[in-house]
Amino acid sequence: MKHSFFERDKALLTVMVQADNPDRIKELIDKSVPEGAEAFGMQFEQMKSEYRTKKVYDDLFAYAKDKPVYVTNYRTAKNEGKSDEQLAEELLEIAECGADLCDVMGDYFDRQPDELTVDKTAIEKQKELIRKIHNKGSKVLMSSHVLKYIPAERVLQIALEHQKRGADICKIVTGADTMEQQIENLKIINMLKENLKIPFLFLCGGECSILRRIGGELGCCMYLCVYEHDALATQTQPLLKKIKMIRDNIE
Repeated sequence: MKHSFFERDKALLTVMVQADNPDRIKELIDKSVPEGAEAFGMQFEQMKSEYRTKKVYDDLFAYAKDKPVYVTNYRTAKNEGKSDEQLAEELLEIAECGADLCDVMGDYFDRQPDELTVDKTAIEKQKELIRKIHNKGSKVLMSSHVLKYIPAERVLQIALEHQKRGADICKIVTGADTMEQQIENLKIINMLKENLKIPFLFLCGGECSILRRIGGELGCCMYLCVYEHDALATQTQPLLKKIKMIRDNIE
């Protein structure tokens, strides 16, 4: 039976498997499952163009077996030259192949520094994209990578916009460079729990990144981690074995 990102008793250990070819993704899956991986995140913007096919997507989703898969198609060097409309069409193709959770950036169709558009036309296009993804049987995570400290009121504003646009999960990545900012971010998790009707993932970069290690015990719906820190891995994402140890010991 296929597992889900939703209705779980504890935050999922979601292992991000970034690679430029499908064999490396399979290798990371094989290494992660014995270590306790509960879901996978495949960032297809990292893949070489020759592998961006339905056949490869089908094969990778099948390879994950009962583990749900979260997918992204961000603006990157490998996606350079593609419009947001093209990225969205590719995301729809990935959803059609069986992705469980698709990442729709909060500034799709109107690029903004904090990844949240307020342009009415862009918002309507986002809502239509989310409807289409839902119609293909996938859920939607809307993301805003702010990457700097912002006050609680702004975080909540972004989160409520994600919810309003039809997202099933809200993801916001901020920052913290001081202990004071980190403590404020810990408080923000509780505020999101009290005000959102959908699950959320609130992450933090910078010098203080404790949220990535204990956020799931405070209210975040999942942990984003990696099996190992290779060249394509996000270095701020902690190792699976360490996060599992933290989660298991807190319990």
